[in-house]
Amino acid sequence: MKFILGKKIGMSQIFQETGEVIPVTVIQAGPCKVTQVKNKDKDGYTAVQLGFEPVKKISKPKTGHLKDLPLFRYLREFRISGETFERGQEITIQEFSPKETLKVTGFSKGKGFQGVVKRHGFHGHPTTHGHKDQMRMPGSIGATFPQHVIKGKRMGGRMGGEQITTANLEVVSIEAEKNLLYVKGAVPGGRNSFLLIKTAR
Repeated sequence: MKFILGKKIGMSQIFQETGEVIPVTVIQAGPCKVTQVKNKDKDGYTAVQLGFEPVKKISKPKTGHLKDLPLFRYLREFRISGETFERGQEITIQEFSPKETLKVTGFSKGKGFQGVVKRHGFHGHPTTHGHKDQMRMPGSIGATFPQHVIKGKRMGGRMGGEQITTANLEVVSIEAEKNLLYVKGAVPGGRNSFLLIKTAR
């Protein structure tokens, strides 16, 4: 399994020789450094930790953790099985190739407190026949028994800002010299949002 950390640059489109237009998301992927390798004997599981986006200053615990490496804004783990990595090893975009299928994980855009029409796709009420100020209300939410609102009832609330994984995304092309990855379709989050990228198992 291949994996890397990245940042969403934005959306664009690529024209094929046949004239077909492919909508793509442009991702700045890597370069990343291996900051820690975990093994089953010491940590109970096997994983590799990557660092992405160098910074000048971070917290003292992170500085001690990266004592002989550059300082990174993001540190994330990926589970591995069978692969071998060394601390300080560089992971670049060149490991990926076009036509590969990816799974991209990110945080969706936060939309604040929203009603049931936007949050859950409720139809709403008709605008006539006595429905004054009722057009976007949820309607009845109670029950005769058990005399309270049941947990999990679809109601208004905070929307977005959740971790989402989008699967089956195809790599269209790669610009290795600029660390740019062009992926067919959309990925979670806004511009400059942080992403975890890995190949599908």
